[in-house]
Amino acid sequence: MKRVKYDDMVAEFERVLLSRGFDQETAHESAVIFAKNSVDGVYSHGINRFPRVISYIEKGYIDPKATPTVDASFGAMERWNGNLAMGNTTAKKAMSRAVELAKEHGMGIVAIANTNHWMRGGAFGWQAADAGMIGICWTNTMPNMPAWGAKDRRIGNNPLVIAVPRSNGEHVVVDSALAQFSYGKIEETKLKGKQLPFAGGYDSEGNLTTDPAEIEKTWRVLPMGFWKGSGLSIVLDLVATVLSGGNSTTAVGKMSDDEYGVSQVCIAIDPTKAGSVDINDAMINEVLEDIKGSEKADEGSEILYPGERAFRTRQENLKEGIPVFEDIWESIRKM
Repeated sequence: MKRVKYDDMVAEFERVLLSRGFDQETAHESAVIFAKNSVDGVYSHGINRFPRVISYIEKGYIDPKATPTVDASFGAMERWNGNLAMGNTTAKKAMSRAVELAKEHGMGIVAIANTNHWMRGGAFGWQAADAGMIGICWTNTMPNMPAWGAKDRRIGNNPLVIAVPRSNGEHVVVDSALAQFSYGKIEETKLKGKQLPFAGGYDSEGNLTTDPAEIEKTWRVLPMGFWKGSGLSIVLDLVATVLSGGNSTTAVGKMSDDEYGVSQVCIAIDPTKAGSVDINDAMINEVLEDIKGSEKADEGSEILYPGERAFRTRQENLKEGIPVFEDIWESIRKM
């Protein structure tokens, strides 16, 4: 692997997106999101995912000329049509609007139909937290996970993000697919020639396995929390579908073997409506300090709060450069 400077990665992504018909503003904004995902160590939804996104543009799933539109407004809530525009820029716009609504109403909700993969959902949790907001967002997906007790995939791994802001910028951010491991993480682990740290799904003989290649073959990823992750996936899919009026995971699966036209929800809550920044910080810090003071099960381990590792990785990668697989980087440079 080699390391690439953040600015160089942004420039390369932007160049490719411009060549595919995006305007300057959208190309730059999307490139920044892809690069920031990589800076934070989420390579599976940053640089490693970029070539697949370009293939979706070429297949017509992503429309470079499209922009999201507002279909309806209900006070603190809006319903949008993504119009198959670039997924990560649409989600960023939606969370920005949710923040605006939250400043006015205390809470803002934007539900998006007919949109595309947002890459790393955590990016929009960090976005909300940077604006001083509690952020909650999720997306449905193509059918890529069996319901608990089933073998064939009928539900999505529907990533869920919850972010809590801190005034020092070291926000608490949970970003979790509802499978034990996202497909992006499974792919990244396979590329590294490694095994998953815990069983992530089933092999072709129906046995739990840590082998990412076997899980990719069967599509039998393990729901997070077993039946609990399965149930949460179904409920989040239903809420996103009802609020947006868009496609359910079932409907997405009937359109294509690829993933597009999904439904998403972005929520922002203004915590300063209930308490000052200082008071909120004090409550959050008390909890985090208590957790980090826990007795370790293994002296070699470290107890981290959600988002702490990403913040550290960001500082390292901005200083040292972003680690990339050379073949992926060279394939992007040749686009």
